[in-house]
Amino acid sequence: MNSRQRALNWPYPRRRRFQKELQDAATRWFADKGFPADKRYPYILDRWDNWPKNIILPEVSDLIKKVRDERDPTDAFPLHRYIHHGLSSQAMLFNLIGPMMVSQDYSPLKVALGNEGIKYPTGNVEAQFEVEDRQVFAEDSGQPTSLDLALRGDDPADALYIECKLSEAKFGGCSVFADADCDGRNPSRQLDSCYLHHIGRLYWSLLEKHGFLDTPVGTDSSCVLVNHYQFFREFLFAVEKGGRFVLLCDERNPAFYCKHETNPRRTRGLMEYLQTLIPQHLQSKIAHVTIQQVMSSLRQVGGHDHWMDEFERKYGLTSF
Repeated sequence: MNSRQRALNWPYPRRRRFQKELQDAATRWFADKGFPADKRYPYILDRWDNWPKNIILPEVSDLIKKVRDERDPTDAFPLHRYIHHGLSSQAMLFNLIGPMMVSQDYSPLKVALGNEGIKYPTGNVEAQFEVEDRQVFAEDSGQPTSLDLALRGDDPADALYIECKLSEAKFGGCSVFADADCDGRNPSRQLDSCYLHHIGRLYWSLLEKHGFLDTPVGTDSSCVLVNHYQFFREFLFAVEKGGRFVLLCDERNPAFYCKHETNPRRTRGLMEYLQTLIPQHLQSKIAHVTIQQVMSSLRQVGGHDHWMDEFERKYGLTSF
């Protein structure tokens, strides 16, 4: 067989196909609603200011606006640059969790997390979008590390810090390397060779504090933050806050988790790889749950039928 024929026999799903499914679903949804979309990319609304049209329930977009207005200016609520994009993971999270916030009913999320063995926070649980704290990494300027959602109760150790991914191919990489201001070498033996460490950021200090320098993070020749900067910042943030890190992702996206076509025991994916870089004593601090599992729990618990069908149409999901 030639390379093209071999490509057809690749036993793992390809992300490009999944992305096309999402684009087609978003295009249909915007068109059916009569919303103005970009002429070249009909799965993106025509203007950023039209982002509320990317939200299924008006009361959810009203909630987001209210939260933004009430947030302390020093702790700004960052609406993403592509919040008007039909494949925006931030908009998807608003559409999935926002209705639960409006109704103050998180029981479907609790069920979905519990089914994956993820302990739900105890006591009076509050949910918050876009959680940040500049002090964790001494991020005194620029956009600080931000997690998409936090669920916090009475005990900080029960807190869940959740990052959401929809069509993304990876976690964000280091902009210093992307700007060619770093050669990508591991700075663990000479921390002041890292520009971010030099200006006072605590990323490497906390990696050292939590035992990462005894793993390949500290011993490999290449800097792990070059490609996985966002992941390690978010995981460390959750740990420093005393909580746990949870990835919420679409099970159709093979970038983070996927299975062999004929042998489900053969798995791969970015999260499976990154988990091998976490010290053993922190393995209980990381978990994941899928959008599909949350949707299944929503149907099981009930009370959210007024928006679920629309959500499934918008994101090309089959009914559960």
